[in-house]
Amino acid sequence: MSQSAPLVSIVIPAYNHGNYLAEAIRSVLAQDHAPLELIVLDDGSTDHTPEVLARMDGDFVRERHANMGQARTLEKGWAMAKGSILGYLSADDTLAPGAVSAAVAALQADPQAVATYCDYHLLDPQSRPVRQVKAPPYDYRAMFVDVVCPPGPGAFFRRDAYEATGPWNPALRQMPDYDFWLRLGLRGRFVHVERPLAGFRVHDHSQSFAPTTPQRAAEPVAIIESLLRTPGVAPDIVAQGAQALAHAHLISAQLHLRAGRWGAAARSVRAAWSQSWSRVLSVRALRLLSNALFNRAGHRLLWVLRSGLSARNP
Repeated sequence: MSQSAPLVSIVIPAYNHGNYLAEAIRSVLAQDHAPLELIVLDDGSTDHTPEVLARMDGDFVRERHANMGQARTLEKGWAMAKGSILGYLSADDTLAPGAVSAAVAALQADPQAVATYCDYHLLDPQSRPVRQVKAPPYDYRAMFVDVVCPPGPGAFFRRDAYEATGPWNPALRQMPDYDFWLRLGLRGRFVHVERPLAGFRVHDHSQSFAPTTPQRAAEPVAIIESLLRTPGVAPDIVAQGAQALAHAHLISAQLHLRAGRWGAAARSVRAAWSQSWSRVLSVRALRLLSNALFNRAGHRLLWVLRSGLSARNP
């Protein structure tokens, strides 16, 4: 990279992911972009995360503080960061080689873009690829109406856009990233880097895979309602509010189903119907709800089968 290359700062918020943290750190330190700043913040972990951090080699900032949650930990890390381009990596995820360079190139090629995101691989608990996830093309209306979050691991954004948008909402524990990307999208477009440049780990304790509380399951609806109250949202987006709320209720139903709360799931489906019956009868809704019933079991079966084959063929 040239001497004028922008400083990129990546924050890893670590809480009880000692089994995966070293791999996440190594994946960042192995990036070919320079200059690069890595900040790893241990959010009061109670597992062996402190020991992992203590024995890691490499030039990066490491710090431990009392538990205050992912959102406040990221806010702290980005306040410490010096880069003009910011990113984060969950402590159980990874970046592929060249991920940072690709993001920087995409932002430099499109000065009006405020963020980049890439495709990624799902990883099992042993870091074996499960399948490739191709992120959808960027479309703010679809992100809002369909309650989808195109950015996953390997996303980066401009500091000035972040400062104008504000940090993650610490009141949200299930979907704070979706809320952030929705608000950031009001500042400008995102660029999709169509290459698998990150790994998203699926395991029983990952936030997107583990059963949720009723409060967390209510977040999709709260996020959409909050955006509809935001001043300056385009009228064509506001006009799709009922469709978005219907889908948000279906996401809540999915989360309730994963946790075995059948009554709460049924109430969420009824709330979705009251907003848009066509959404409830769509193929997308059927896939969403069936995913809640079978996806976790399917991943567990795959892990068991792979582990058995590995044991038989060491």
